[in-house]
Amino acid sequence: MSETMSTEFDVRSEAKGAHWIAWIVRAGEDSPDGSVVIVGQTQEEAESHARQWAAQQSAS
Repeated sequence: MSETMSTEFDVRSEAKGAHWIAWIVRAGEDSPDGSVVIVGQTQEEAESHARQWAAQQSAS
């Protein structure tokens, strides 16, 4: 499992079969933020899309 840190949220990811999944965890918490899982063909793609989703949620 991989983690990318931010001041507002963390992006967690792991390989699932031929794909990667990523999800958002609020900084300082252990459980996922909502029930959103982002799927990508690579770890970078899944994490990038998860960061974009988190940024949109923070802006609204």
